[in-house]
Amino acid sequence: MKLHEGKTFNKVNYANKQLINNEFSNCRFVDCDFTKSNFSSIDFIDCEFVSCNFSLTILKHSGIKDIHFKDCKIVGVDFSACNDFLFSVKFTDCSLDYATFHSRKMKSTQFTNCVIKEVDFSEADLTQAVFRNCDLTRSIFDRSILDKADFSSAINFEINPERNRLKKAIFSSNGLLGLLTKYDLVVKD
Repeated sequence: MKLHEGKTFNKVNYANKQLINNEFSNCRFVDCDFTKSNFSSIDFIDCEFVSCNFSLTILKHSGIKDIHFKDCKIVGVDFSACNDFLFSVKFTDCSLDYATFHSRKMKSTQFTNCVIKEVDFSEADLTQAVFRNCDLTRSIFDRSILDKADFSSAINFEINPERNRLKKAIFSSNGLLGLLTKYDLVVKD
């Protein structure tokens, strides 16, 4: 296994490549292209990704531990295929369209200023997660644990209270409509 520690990678093109037997610890990736890369069984620990493209990147059995994604395009990535052990992510100003977090434990995960369209959060544990200023258009919450999750500034979400745990979840009065969609009600101001 090749260890990369404390390194910065700038404008590296990893598109359509496969990395094997690598571990990245405390590394920073800036303006890198990971489109359709295969990072199966790679470990990323305490790393930061800034302005990177992760479209269709494969992370099967990868270790994703304390990773911060900033201003990244993360389209169609299946995070549910990552290792469970110490999985921890944070997203700021990212596009996460069509990503999958199915059955992922993501307690206290922070999503800030993100576009999260058609993302699968079914059966995920998002206890105390924060969706600050996020667009959740057509994202799926089904049998998800959303206890104490903060949706107070999120928009365009639809969450069925009968199919998800929502104890002490936080919503704005404007966002309550996202909890009533299944009832096909007409609500007037």
